[in-house]
Amino acid sequence: MTRSFKRFSALIAAGLGIWLAAIPACAQSIQELASYQGADRQQRLEELAKKEGSLTLYMNIPRVYSDRFVQPFEKKYGIKVNIWRARSELTLKRVIDEARAGRHAVDVVNSISPPMEALRREHLLESIDSPSHKQLKPYAVPKHREWVSMRELVFVQAYNTQSVKKDELPRTYQDLLAPRWKGNVGIEAGDQEWVSSVIEDMGTEKGRKFFRDLADNGLRVVTGHPVLANAVVSGEVPLGLTIYNYDALHWKEQNAPIDWFAIEPAITIQDGIAIARQAPHPHAALLFYEYMLGETAQSVLAEINFMPTNVQVEPPLKDIKLKVLDPAVLLDDYEASEKQFQSLLIDRK
Repeated sequence: MTRSFKRFSALIAAGLGIWLAAIPACAQSIQELASYQGADRQQRLEELAKKEGSLTLYMNIPRVYSDRFVQPFEKKYGIKVNIWRARSELTLKRVIDEARAGRHAVDVVNSISPPMEALRREHLLESIDSPSHKQLKPYAVPKHREWVSMRELVFVQAYNTQSVKKDELPRTYQDLLAPRWKGNVGIEAGDQEWVSSVIEDMGTEKGRKFFRDLADNGLRVVTGHPVLANAVVSGEVPLGLTIYNYDALHWKEQNAPIDWFAIEPAITIQDGIAIARQAPHPHAALLFYEYMLGETAQSVLAEINFMPTNVQVEPPLKDIKLKVLDPAVLLDDYEASEKQFQSLLIDRK
């Protein structure tokens, strides 16, 4: 997934005037049922959801993965899930455009967290107070509860095992400046937040100098995380700096010549799920929302090598220090981090 959110500032600053201040009665009933603690809660929710019969999901997860948890939901509850799959920035635009047009088609939104935060600021997401939140990592549930994190995208470093020996692997970022890595390191073109986080940890001046030196050492900028992962597998890019953990693990399980390591802390971005404020199928939306946060679906996410946020589910990555980035800060700092990435890694080429 790319995360080129060039429309963020324009969309937020445009003063869209979306007329959604009034919460419909069905949304209020969703809040009541979501927080309801009675023994018949699940039964009531299922009955209301089945009457609606379907829901529309905007999702960033490829169908080859999403079918593994969507199809069991459909089979169990008899509710059809209509999926529109796209990159997160396109989901952001579509939801806002539909709201401006008074067309409320989406029930459940899945996107990485900065677009979710943008949608929250536009008052397009419903605040949910659900018992299912107690099963999640504390930081996965923002105070506003208008979206929560259902998985974490962890950046790891991956290398081609036919081109790089294990004892050659860098232990620090500074090690990447050695002649051994000249022209042999790649980064994804939209990973400005990763760069900004590394700079923050190093200290601004030291961090910026490191990335200038890395660019001068032949850093290769590749568009698309799957493309970067494939380049590592093929040996075209012997070492990738910003590979999603599940891509590395997927290829390794396919016996491809790839392995991974992490220069800790491993930088992590949350991937959120939310119910649209004017969802046409609110009860089916809530049922799916809670299903995705529960142990069944979260276990499937872990099997796919996604990092679940449900603490009852064993994650695919263990004993690794994570640095979870704040989505509000990512959104607020987007333009500055984009300019920094451009000046340090692109303009120097």
